[in-house]
Amino acid sequence: MSADPNNNSAASKTVYIEHVTHPERDNHFRAIAASSKLLKANQKNFSIQCTQCQTSLEKPLKCAKCKSVWYCSKECQKKNWSTHKPSCHEVERSSGALKFIQMFSANPLLMGYLKIGILFDCGLLDNPRIGFDVPFMARVDIAVEPSDILDFTRLYLNDKAVGEKLQGMLQVNSITPWHSSMQSPLTPRRLQKWREARARCNEEGCAKDPVGLVEFIGCSCAEDSGNSVTAEFHIPAVLLDFAKKREPFTGVSAVTGTQFKKPMSAVACLEFINLHIRADKQNQLHLRSEMTEQDKEAIRAAGRDEETLPARILKDKMQREHLYANVSQLRH
Repeated sequence: MSADPNNNSAASKTVYIEHVTHPERDNHFRAIAASSKLLKANQKNFSIQCTQCQTSLEKPLKCAKCKSVWYCSKECQKKNWSTHKPSCHEVERSSGALKFIQMFSANPLLMGYLKIGILFDCGLLDNPRIGFDVPFMARVDIAVEPSDILDFTRLYLNDKAVGEKLQGMLQVNSITPWHSSMQSPLTPRRLQKWREARARCNEEGCAKDPVGLVEFIGCSCAEDSGNSVTAEFHIPAVLLDFAKKREPFTGVSAVTGTQFKKPMSAVACLEFINLHIRADKQNQLHLRSEMTEQDKEAIRAAGRDEETLPARILKDKMQREHLYANVSQLRH
């Protein structure tokens, strides 16, 4: 693999990367992965509301440009345009981020670890009021990376030999917390959405479970904003109790199959989520798709050390997760 010929070194250099896969990797994945049957059944619990009037939709009409907001009619779309226009960015993927978010949300294992990560990052373990009489929201930035780490490295180094068609997979790159003691209040619509979710949870006998909102952001464009989906976020009390124990996190590398231990934290939860998705070679989780040029450019921008939001988020992720330890050093 050739390094970027436009770098500042006096002569170009060749980088050799050894790719190692543990023989038990697939068995580890199958032992804990959700089945396709379960995922399809759980999809029925994922509903969409009209962005303008909040009506539940069976056959939503989506914005043709960003593909990330939905309406019950053209009339509601027209009424909502002045609000939606500033955040509407064109995306190449035909279904936007919705299909990935839908399948991720249907996966109890992935959602369980995301909820534990959000418990830590949003301070629910430190303030017992959060999620009960104080709302919280977590921004979750998602992106699509090559399923092959060697293709990721080629994009990061801007290697011209990278293939035009690359299989991609969903990755969760960051959690950004929000609650009222940190920032300005929620918008009236989001605050109402949280209140309705809190009341519904109480009525269903889950008054001891914290409730918040989660905003999934598919941020792969050059702009510092992306297209998003906001949903209510119910955290079972059993996960709250599990997180309070703070037992060390034990994971298995999707690349080498070796076990590793880390302190229980939001960072460890995100690394487990991403390694688990990476280990899914047969797309059992339905979180793989062909990469778009926007997906690829976000990785190239990180390799160029650009300061767009997607590039910064990816560079931070590469510093946290051990899989990228050698890749991030290739530019230095």
